[in-house]
Formats: sequence, structure tokens, C-alpha cells
Amino acid sequence: MKLTVLALDYDGTITDRDGRLDGSVRAAIRDLRAAGIAVLIVTGRRLEHLREEIGGLGIVDAVVAENGALIAFPSSGRTLFLGHPPAEPLLTRLRRAGIPVVAGQSVIELEARYAHEALSAIRELELPLVLEFNRERLMLLPQSVSKGVGLREALGALRLSVHNAVAVGNAENDHEMLSVVEIGAAVEWGSEALQRRADEIVRGDGAPAVAAYIREVASRPRLASTSSHRPPLLLGRDGEGKPVTLRIGGRNLLVVGDPRSGKSWIAGLLIEQLIIQRYSVCVIDPEGDYQGLETLPGVILFGGDDPPPRPRELMQALRNADFSTVIDLSKCSFDQKREYVLQLLLMLKSVRRQTGLPHRIVLDEAHYFLDGANVEELLDHELGGYALVTYRLSQLPANIVGANDVVIVTRHTDRHEVEALRALRPSSGGEVDWTTALGNQRLEEAVLLPGADGGPDRPLQFQIAPRITFHVRHQHKYLDVPVSDRHAFLFREDGAVVGKARSFRELSEVLAKAKPDVLGNHLRRGDLSRWIHDVFGDRPLAAQVREIERRYALQPSADVNDELLRLIRERYSTGDEELAPYSARLQSLMRM
Repeated sequence: MKLTVLALDYDGTITDRDGRLDGSVRAAIRDLRAAGIAVLIVTGRRLEHLREEIGGLGIVDAVVAENGALIAFPSSGRTLFLGHPPAEPLLTRLRRAGIPVVAGQSVIELEARYAHEALSAIRELELPLVLEFNRERLMLLPQSVSKGVGLREALGALRLSVHNAVAVGNAENDHEMLSVVEIGAAVEWGSEALQRRADEIVRGDGAPAVAAYIREVASRPRLASTSSHRPPLLLGRDGEGKPVTLRIGGRNLLVVGDPRSGKSWIAGLLIEQLIIQRYSVCVIDPEGDYQGLETLPGVILFGGDDPPPRPRELMQALRNADFSTVIDLSKCSFDQKREYVLQLLLMLKSVRRQTGLPHRIVLDEAHYFLDGANVEELLDHELGGYALVTYRLSQLPANIVGANDVVIVTRHTDRHEVEALRALRPSSGGEVDWTTALGNQRLEEAVLLPGADGGPDRPLQFQIAPRITFHVRHQHKYLDVPVSDRHAFLFREDGAVVGKARSFRELSEVLAKAKPDVLGNHLRRGDLSRWIHDVFGDRPLAAQVREIERRYALQPSADVNDELLRLIRERYSTGDEELAPYSARLQSLMRM
């Protein structure tokens, strides 16, 4: 990810021994802003006091003052007030007790040694205030106010993202600020508790060390925090039931496996969590597998029955740091998809260099698009943040494959592709029979390969965690719509009817219990896809089932029941409760 924001605490972080803004820091701020990086001061000070100290606020893009209660935008002269005025009864009570206090527009400041008296007065007056310590000082603030809240609001107004931000602080009141940004740094000469919580430590003694750190961070190719202080992404659970998690940061991800083996499912699982954590994600969806993500907040779905978005439409969406986009190209021809995606990747590369957005680009069916000599022009691996999904790893250029830091594998039965995968991770346990291990995986299983920092030492198999968006489908209302008896699908064994389905729910229930030979006979004749096509008119689902029937005729699979159930679930299911009577394997998945 690209650095676009630097947030700095003031007192004790970028001030000299006289409490003034350090000259070397002032110069570093000037150079960063000239390079297009926004700089904010985030402080507990009152705005007027800070303006006097630094000779005007125009040296930064915004000031978050009074510990988050007041935000000033110097270029426009606009201010944003997030708190509420100090309570006069509290001020009166403290002053009568002989406690020196200073009131701002929201904050009440006093010495930390009066904390007990201040807390007693707040309790007696039943005020919604909190105590925030800042070394020897104490601030009394509204409960909803903090440096983290103020920083989020300021960046939202500037259309910038906390995930493109680095923050530097020194004291107790900086915890929230460091927690919301991608990389939070604490100075070595400040609070030890803050240092334990920080992602990085600014070594040295004083503001000049911060100036050097600022320049060093700005020179990095990308931000890629994998801090243990931030929530990891959940992949699933291992054989002992322990969570399998991933700290992906800005690293590149590769998801490989057979067609219809769950690659898009696990990619969607990770995307959901990134979106919930307010990362901006752009999903390039050639087959319409990610439509359900539209139900998450801030997600815009383009394409589908409509034409793909024009560059201007997409650019407008990508200007919003909290927005994510899904571009559904399922209704386009292959040539149209290819031409559109190649131009789209070039545009996204340029936009990310300018704005840092989107944070992650997901390209499904990557082998369709990344097979040309000019592939290096399409991707910006220096910034990272790509997720490639493919069942043809061998068709991707070696330099693209080698740039992936994290590799997740669903079921893989193609020996040629398995060999390509083993060559990618040759040190992943030579004693493992990859062909057998990957080919025998069930549909709800995947493997995390070694290689990533903090990853496993050897291939780690896990059961994939449930999704939160798969069940919210526009088609869910059709799950229970029945057809007449004369259009019902009849399962037959030796000429006798052993099962009947008049709806997709009934079909799922019968599939969960159907004998392999009974179902196999219908699949070899193409009965199921023909029924879905002719009776329900669901051509996309019929085409997917037809592909399963074709593969089954060539090589019968014991997992075909589950594969059909997964298709129906992805297209029509509305909730976990509807899956309960179905496959035992799916029940196990949903209990994770």
C-alpha cells in the first residue's frame, strides 16, 4: 500500500526542549507535502495555543486538536467540532476546590495529580466524561472523543484512508491514534506502554530522530504492516479445531485449485473481512462469483446485466477511501472481458500510484489475462496488494507467480498444475505426496503453504470458515418456488421412483441423501442440467451443472453430491438454517 498520510503527535514527539516545533521536523513536513503526502498534527492542545506556538497552521493539511474534539482545515479555514462544550457545573466545582483548570472548546485540562478529585466530581455530577492522561497532564473529555476518532473524521473529510497512514506518538493519549492507522510508531523516549503497543519504534532521543524516521518511511516502496496488534483474517480451523489466521497486510496473495473447488469462496471470505476492516477492494469478477459482496456496507456492484463501468464511473467510486467495487463481467464475451480487464489493470495501476486506492485488487481467472509479454506493465508489485485466483498456475508468467507472498490451495487434481505448485514452494516438505494430498481434499478444505512471514513451517490444511455474504442472494426467494407434479424431477432406481423434487430446496434435500449410482445415472444422461434449464429457465446454473455432468462422465467423483449442493447454496441459499438438513460435510463447515 502507498503512503499518503502522516499523523504526528505534537508535545514530546516533534517539539524541541523549549516546547517549540523542531526545525528538522518542520523541513521534513514541508518535503512530504511537496511529494503529495498529507500531514496532520494530532494533539491534546487547544487550537489557539497551537497556532501561536507554530506560527500558523498552514504548514499541515489538518489539525486534530483537543485530543480529537476539534478539527481544523487550514487551507479552507473550516473547522469541525466533534465534542460538546465543557460543563459549567464541573468547572465551578473544580475551581472552588482550588484546582487550576483550563477550558477549551470541549476539553478541560488540569494536572494529573488532581485525577481523584476530578473523577469524584464527574461521578457526583453524573457527567458523560472520560479521563485521558498525557504524561503530567490530565484531560477531561466527552466519552465519544479520542485522537483516533478525530483522525478518522479528518481523513474522511480529506478523502484519505487510515490504511494509507503512519502515525507517531509518545504518550498515553496516543494509543487510539496508533490503533487506527496502518503503521503506528512510538518514540523510544516516550511511554513504555505505548511502545509495547506500537508497530514500530522510533529510535533516538528527540524530535530530530522523528524527522529521520519520517524521511525513511516516505522512502519505503510500500506500507505492509503485519503487526500482531491488529486483527488477522480468519481462514478456518485446523484438524484440532484451532483457528487458522493470516496477516496479509499489503502482500500479494495467490489462490489456486481445481475449477469449482472453492477458490472464489475462500477469496470472498478474505475480501469480506478486508471490507469490514474498511480496506478498499476492487474485485474483477469474470464469472459473476462475487455478487453477494454487494450486501456489505460501502460495496458498489458494476456490470452484470449492465455494461461494465466506464473509466469515469469507476474513478468516481475509487475516490472514496471506504468504498469497494465488484466488476461483474459475466455477461461479456471472452474477447470483451480480456480487452476490458487489460485496460482496467493499467488504469488501476496508475490510480493507485496517485491515490493509494484501492488497497487490494482481486483478479479471478487470472490466467485468462496475465499470459502476455507485457504483463509487467499491468501489475504494480512494488505497491503489492494483489490477489490472483486461478486454476491454471502453469499459464502465469514465472515473475508474476514468484511475486506472491501467500499461497492458498483448494483441491487440486491436475498433476501438471500440482507440479507447478510444488516448484513454487520447493521447501514445503519434500516428504509430502502433493498429488495425493491436494487431490483428496474435500470441498470445504484448503491448504496454506509455507513462505509467508508468520506462516506455517509446512503445508497447513484447514476447514474453510463460513462466509457472511453468500446467503444474501437476490435469487433466494426462488428457493421454495415449486413446479407442478408433472414438471417435478424424478430420481429413479431400476425404473422405480425413489425421490422427487419440485423446488430447489427439495432438490437439495434429495441430493444430500441420493445414492451414488442413482445420481450417477442421471448425471451421465445430463438429466439434471436439462431439468434446471427447461423447467426453471436458470441457464447459468444449468451450464454449471452441465460442466459437472461432463466431468463426471469422464471420471466419477464421490464428492459430486456436495459439489451440486454448493452450487445451489451459492445461488439460492438464504441462511445457515436452510443448510442444516443437507450434507454432513456442509453441516461441519457451518459449525466452525
